[in-house]
Amino acid sequence: MDKKLILQAKDVVVKFDLRGRVLTAIRGACLDVYEGETLAIVGESGSGKSVFSKTFNGLNDKNCFVEKGEILYKGRDLAKFRKEKDWMQIRGKEISMVLQEPMTSLNPLKTIGDQICEAVTTRSPRLSKREARQETLQYLADVGIPDVERRYKQYPHEFSGGMRQRVVIATAIACKPQILICDEPTTALDVTIQAQILDVIRRMKEKYNLTVIFITHDLGVVANVADRVAVMYAGDIVEIGTAEEIFYDPRHPYTWALLSSMPQLGERGEELFSIKGTPPNLFKEIIGDAFAPRNPYALKIDYVQEPPYFEVSKTHRAKTWLLDPRAPKVEPPSVIRGLRNLQPVLPGDM
Repeated sequence: MDKKLILQAKDVVVKFDLRGRVLTAIRGACLDVYEGETLAIVGESGSGKSVFSKTFNGLNDKNCFVEKGEILYKGRDLAKFRKEKDWMQIRGKEISMVLQEPMTSLNPLKTIGDQICEAVTTRSPRLSKREARQETLQYLADVGIPDVERRYKQYPHEFSGGMRQRVVIATAIACKPQILICDEPTTALDVTIQAQILDVIRRMKEKYNLTVIFITHDLGVVANVADRVAVMYAGDIVEIGTAEEIFYDPRHPYTWALLSSMPQLGERGEELFSIKGTPPNLFKEIIGDAFAPRNPYALKIDYVQEPPYFEVSKTHRAKTWLLDPRAPKVEPPSVIRGLRNLQPVLPGDM
């Protein structure tokens, strides 16, 4: 890609110490994030999307640790950060986050204005109270909150779910970060409000020159927001490419299964597709391809050796032995082949 690399994760292994047992949540994941792009990380619940992204700004629980790997940002290795004072130089100021449930991000005892204003003054402590207030009002207006003077003085419980999420977005961008991580920001909202929040994120990205990492399990949402898509399974990135490549030319069987599960692609009167089986136990060592037990296209080698990345194009690669030149020719499911024959309209627009 021609864009500048802003964040790079190399062979990251993240573990949790749970009452003497160790769970490996991220298993050698690699990811490149480019300046100004919107990168979506997709996968089932429990695939490691949130844990992986929280390693970028130190928001994982205290029993979590990065065992190996590098997370490079502006010449610094974030994987080596251990102290809160180090993270305070990054969190919010450089890499900010919007969580899926706004009420867990907002203080119910403080007004909306005070909470955003606190972020503004943390970034620019020399601002006067009047200047900080005016900037806060501008952020409220930017995210589409009407009657900002009145809303400034209100508390979170006086806002609807969609309006609270707008406030969380305003708070996240108030520190003027380089990277904005959106962790399932529309999951708790109805479809109409989801579209509005996605539009707010798009507008904020353009206005404040943000790089956005968008985490979701909803591929329909991804189709509307992402430049590139990383597919995550059992703590590893198994396929990555442009949105068009992932939707129209997916190569990993797990990506096929995720796409087949989209309600938009179901047929009237027929049962919706679901992925059989359950994800692997991350307390145990995984041998071979983690998706093999659930993969109807699995080869014998999938059970004994983990596949490397195979390059499909300069922007598209996948971890599946099906791409090995020696592998038998396997056609994707009919619903995936049908996507290829559609006009260039992504599923989220169907």
